[in-house]
Amino acid sequence: MVFGAPGAPDNFDPLFAQDGETFRPARQMYDTLITYEQGSADLAPGLATEWTPNADGTEWTFTLREGVTFHDGTPFDAEAVCFNFDRWYNLPTAAAQAQAIYYTETFEGYANNLIDEAGDPVYNSCTASNPTTAVIRLNRAKGAFPAAFGLTSLSISSPTALQQYDADRVEQSGEAFTFGEYATSHPTGTGPFRFESYDRAAGTVTLVRNDDYWGEPAGVERLIFRVIPDENARRQELAAGTIDGYDLPSPADWQALRDDGFNVLVRPPFNILYLGINKANNPALRDVRVRQAIAHAIDRESLVRNQLPDGAVVATQFMPETVAGYAADLQPIPYDPDRARTLLAEAGAANLAVNFYYPTEVTRPYMPNPTNIFTAVAENLRAVGITVNPVAQPWNGGYLDSVQTNGTQDLHLLGWTGDYNDAGNFLGSFFGTPGPEFGLTLPEDQAIIGGIAAADATIDPAGHATAYEQVNRLIMEQLPGVPLSSSPPALVVRQGVEGLIPSPLTDERFLTVTVD
Repeated sequence: MVFGAPGAPDNFDPLFAQDGETFRPARQMYDTLITYEQGSADLAPGLATEWTPNADGTEWTFTLREGVTFHDGTPFDAEAVCFNFDRWYNLPTAAAQAQAIYYTETFEGYANNLIDEAGDPVYNSCTASNPTTAVIRLNRAKGAFPAAFGLTSLSISSPTALQQYDADRVEQSGEAFTFGEYATSHPTGTGPFRFESYDRAAGTVTLVRNDDYWGEPAGVERLIFRVIPDENARRQELAAGTIDGYDLPSPADWQALRDDGFNVLVRPPFNILYLGINKANNPALRDVRVRQAIAHAIDRESLVRNQLPDGAVVATQFMPETVAGYAADLQPIPYDPDRARTLLAEAGAANLAVNFYYPTEVTRPYMPNPTNIFTAVAENLRAVGITVNPVAQPWNGGYLDSVQTNGTQDLHLLGWTGDYNDAGNFLGSFFGTPGPEFGLTLPEDQAIIGGIAAADATIDPAGHATAYEQVNRLIMEQLPGVPLSSSPPALVVRQGVEGLIPSPLTDERFLTVTVD
């Protein structure tokens, strides 16, 4: 099968993956201890058949599958599980820790913290009681578990390959990061496909079926991801028969694709698109009245109607309504340009100018056409007297580093597709630390950060949800950003392609796919 991907993978070590296009091939090559039922966010057995916590949630016992081998022929067992957990905890350089953002967000710290985002580690130790039993001990309970154990970033790699191919070598030069051979050429998991090659010039990642896979073997012998950033070009390739399917067809094309005999597979909505506000960069943005003015200036109803697919909704908070912790009493911020102008004047910011960053060369599930969305939002801001300086950057090697690592923007467009069904995976990812994206450095920001930490540590499901509801209310009072929408992205395949199951997590697994 040849599948058209909207962007290129950054590397093939899931620990250092930060975006969907890097996760896409990783999900085919690796397994996690726990996974998610295809087509839902429900938990399912992965490399572990059972997982049991102790009474206070600080110890998890995993019963592992027997007879599983890595792609290099070495055995998967409890020692391999502990090797991976200890590897993550002991990452030796600041560059490596900076790139392991999902581990940092989930486990919060390292044996030796080398980055500002790291704090007190959640992870304590791992013990291999016997070959099929691994016991993970935590320093404190976390409400995100057990669902977070299914994160693709926590995939289990071959200890032999990790050591042989210098997996922990991550180097930074300016704003760019480079990786060791493991991440570039020798990814080694237990999944249904094995890595064969990545032709960067041609933009093709080639995977081959793992005939020794522990589960049902994959339905295709070869799986090729072709990087085609332009959505129109992806559609043309599908029509020409040079690819069998692609991700993120433009919502405007859905019906035409169906009319042409293609199968449009719509995912359930499980994402957020937002306008981020970096208070650290621009002093005017530290005034909540200015942030409120920006929120009132945006016509989000029009944005959803004109730029997003059927089924998209205006967001009232930074998570979709299907996640426990959603505050149902929050109402959408009304579009009110007059109110926006009044607030700017009251704040002494009638001549506000902002550097507004947006990405190019990419399509995201929550943001089908970044340029069009930027244009619509920028025009709304200009209409209330805000001077907008556009800054367009390529998604990889530019935009994400500027926004999430260096914090050089005033405003930016970004979003999130949930990795698992927990409020902390949304709110904690955005506002759990004082990182560079939002510049959460003011005293009132500590209430948000502390509220997320307290909610995350609440194990009782009802209390966990209630705590996050309150955090959502606090965030919408302070407005570190403006939630814009949740929308249902889609995939499309030609007739004769069967078994591709759309996932709300964009966690599609191609092992069930067959082609005629």
